[in-house]
Amino acid sequence: MSAEYTPSSALVVVDMQHDFADPAGSLYVRGGETIVEPIAAEIAAAREAGATVVYTQDWHPEHTPHFATDGGLWPVHCVAESAGAALVPGLPVDGPLLRKGTGTEDGYSGFSEVDLATGATKGTDLSTILDEAGVMDITVVGLAGDWCVKATAIDGVHLGYSVTVPLRLTRFVELQEGDTQRAIAAMREAGVAVLDEASS
Repeated sequence: MSAEYTPSSALVVVDMQHDFADPAGSLYVRGGETIVEPIAAEIAAAREAGATVVYTQDWHPEHTPHFATDGGLWPVHCVAESAGAALVPGLPVDGPLLRKGTGTEDGYSGFSEVDLATGATKGTDLSTILDEAGVMDITVVGLAGDWCVKATAIDGVHLGYSVTVPLRLTRFVELQEGDTQRAIAAMREAGVAVLDEASS
């Protein structure tokens, strides 16, 4: 078990979608399919303890500054209503689903988005959902560890939550060599409790 869940804790399941977790996906995160079953077990444990479970889902338009085809960094992925944007089978969805990156935003963090057209940052509904449930500590799992998981976890610390990221329940894009270790270091420096494989 990665965390001791209580009614004042939450599990945030980040972007467990076909385009990321399926080897045939347009932005496949290596090993993404191997964490579906363990995350499903984590969801069950959180629910049994009365914890809140929240899901994030990339939900992009066909054209966005986020995509390489429009001047961004990433191949086209998780276009709204597409098969690639769907959550993976085998993942029980039992809680609020928060869609992000629905316009010209980057959509990395579950808590906030940066509008790539204007540079403006705005919050999402995630902190409202957690606060209304009386959540004090969160565990962040899913894809990818060096992007959306990292951004969500660090934002969570900045917003005052106690945040844990179990490495056995995430995988990393590793766009550049060393990104995994840099992401882990950045999370730890921000105050995230990053649990290694042995301790999680």
